[in-house]
Amino acid sequence: MTRKADRDQIRRQNRSIILQTLRRGGPMARIDLGQITKLSPATVTAITSDLLDQGLIEGFDSDEPKAPQSRGRPRSLLRINPDAACVIGIRISVNTIDMSMANFAGETFLTKRYGFDSATAEKDDFPPLLIEAIRNFTEQSGTDISHVREIGVAAQGVVETGSGLVVWSPAFKGRKIPIVEPLQSAFDVHCILSNDTNMITEALHWSEPGKYSGTFAVVMLDYGVGMGLYLDNHLFAGASGTAAEFGHANHIPGGALCRCGKRGCIEAYLSDYALVRSARHMPEDTNPQDIEAGVEGLEALIGKAKAGDEDALKAFAKAGRVLGYGLARLLAIIDPRRIVLTGAGMRAYEYMEAGMNAGLEEALVADLRQNFVIDVMPWNEDYIRRGLIAKAMERLDREYTGVQQRTSEKVA
Repeated sequence: MTRKADRDQIRRQNRSIILQTLRRGGPMARIDLGQITKLSPATVTAITSDLLDQGLIEGFDSDEPKAPQSRGRPRSLLRINPDAACVIGIRISVNTIDMSMANFAGETFLTKRYGFDSATAEKDDFPPLLIEAIRNFTEQSGTDISHVREIGVAAQGVVETGSGLVVWSPAFKGRKIPIVEPLQSAFDVHCILSNDTNMITEALHWSEPGKYSGTFAVVMLDYGVGMGLYLDNHLFAGASGTAAEFGHANHIPGGALCRCGKRGCIEAYLSDYALVRSARHMPEDTNPQDIEAGVEGLEALIGKAKAGDEDALKAFAKAGRVLGYGLARLLAIIDPRRIVLTGAGMRAYEYMEAGMNAGLEEALVADLRQNFVIDVMPWNEDYIRRGLIAKAMERLDREYTGVQQRTSEKVA
């Protein structure tokens, strides 16, 4: 039994490798697949034959011009069948539901944004609203919901991947918002829930696995402060799925008021509202809900820093030092090879960098500051979308046969 399970696991892994290679590299011959994946010709032939039978890939003759003296048939190539399945990626943020639909080749062919009122969203009324938005979205796409094989949802805040709940998020008034169970019940489709920064981490690994593999971390400074961890080549979410809540680790006991209701969180010194509160010399117990920040507030503060405003420059320098202290803890605990800094807050990195380096130097011995690289990445919301699609494809590549039926279809 153990040997059979091991063989099945290896086969699923190999088929995933082949599908990912075709998705990244485009059409190629079996011999090229073998050279890139390092799999034996027999393994490549066996797996691609199954994938052809299941309709997940398709074969065709290359239209490349043949050499003048060549003979025989055109070169036979393989490619992903884009129509084999669809996936939906959803990002939930303050007042916004961002949806995207991608085909089995990983190509996004439709995106749409829906608005909702975060200030009133509770566990009883938000799931029906989300279900209705998905129905409208699939109708607009012209895709039957039965063709959708995965719905991936990324949300701001603290999420439990195991229970499928958004435990706390600035996107909702209430807590413990159910996401996975309502969607699976409504659509009879596999659904996953993740923190939005985790999906940025997945996207980086998907797009540049040679650079973003092993152990690395992503820190997003934006409306809040998020983190994604990749440990030993796996996205790390912890026992319940709430790991890497960097922004809500404590920086100063009893310190500044955080949006989560606690005092002294790292987010209370690094997020958009924290920067505005600091620059305006507002009391640290000022409620974040009463601070006009967001994208506009942050942009205005960056503009003041560029103009040499002392209050703005000091606010960014102070935040940079807090970031340095936080990164020092991260380096001491998990020893990442790379740390990626991204999010809207990175537009102010030039005003935070010196403070960050000073914080790192103060908080961490020199021997632990030698073996890592910091990448500062311009913010692009598309990373979350790409991460959701990559995560969905990862599961489909291992499990989806192309011929499975839903319970409702079997009953019919």
